[in-house]
Amino acid sequence: MRIGIEAQRIFRKNKHGMDYVVLQEIKELQQIDTENEYYVFVKPGEDRCVESTGNVHIIELNCPTYPLWEQWALPKAAKKYHVDLLHCTSNTAPIWCDIPLVLTLHDIIFLEPRDKQNHSLYQNMGWFYRRLVVPRILDKCKRIITVSNFEKENIIKKLGIPTERMAMIYNGYNDWFKPQEDHESIYKKYIEEAGYFFFLGNTDPKKNTERTLVAYSNYLKQSKTKRKLLMADLAKDYLNGIIERNGIDNIRENIVMPGYIVNSDLPFIYNNAFAFLYTSLRESFGIPLLEGMACGVPVITSNTSSMPEIGGKDAILINPESSEEITQAMLRLENDEVFYQQQKAVGLERASHFSWRKTAEELLTLYEDVLRNQE
Repeated sequence: MRIGIEAQRIFRKNKHGMDYVVLQEIKELQQIDTENEYYVFVKPGEDRCVESTGNVHIIELNCPTYPLWEQWALPKAAKKYHVDLLHCTSNTAPIWCDIPLVLTLHDIIFLEPRDKQNHSLYQNMGWFYRRLVVPRILDKCKRIITVSNFEKENIIKKLGIPTERMAMIYNGYNDWFKPQEDHESIYKKYIEEAGYFFFLGNTDPKKNTERTLVAYSNYLKQSKTKRKLLMADLAKDYLNGIIERNGIDNIRENIVMPGYIVNSDLPFIYNNAFAFLYTSLRESFGIPLLEGMACGVPVITSNTSSMPEIGGKDAILINPESSEEITQAMLRLENDEVFYQQQKAVGLERASHFSWRKTAEELLTLYEDVLRNQE
């Protein structure tokens, strides 16, 4: 088989969720499959995080914009290299392409009601692009992959995709996310003392940053320990708006926002945290949920969308629309040592069910099945 894989953004320095997924899939396929030929199409960037091997060829395509790269440069290159199948990994694909397509549709959030408070130009442009492209490519896809049973049923119901054209393949997590000693105190690049709450919030409304900060404010009022909150950076105006709307000025001196956290430092951030807050309103999978669990840190997560499926029935599942429930879960972890230790064990056991190796094996089986049915 000659398999093409779209991995446009994996060479950029500041990667996001979908970038890491395809990067790990490629690395695992390099390990497990030496028979088929792979052509991985990427945009040039400063982080050359994967190299060509005997049967895996990294093909750099230079094009000024995401849409032009995907709609013009990608299908042209796939045809040039005579690929038998093209796997597009990030929700969209070329509209005009006569090569059999496999699409990873991580979610269909772009078809759900839009939060009018989201003023991010990048996120809004991506939302419009997906709404334009996805409906035009679905019928052309030989198989549509998604990453949880929740999302699979959601796609079938809302888009009317026949069940036999859908596939569910779980994501994994990197094996360096595990309990480990931070001998070099790497976490201190971001926060002075261990034992903090960690939250990967941002301006995307689905990340539930505002309610989580309200919950943290209430935690500070009730806790004797008053742990710091480490989180990704927020624009000052955005943070000030949350503080002023909710009257939670008490969080200012306790919140630490160091900016972008390098992925290789994240295991040490998790390991030195007291607990991880993964309180999103909606996730199609949620790799950080597994990363935290695999590091042995208790995770407070939501009882919505895919999070109960990935976190398991024994996880700390809260209603993300209730700041009070988030607060009470934080306080219970702090005040109940038995419960705290139980949750560490729950997370470690649950994470053991997922791996990138399993993901790649299932992906290879799917490729073989799609091409077998083409014959």
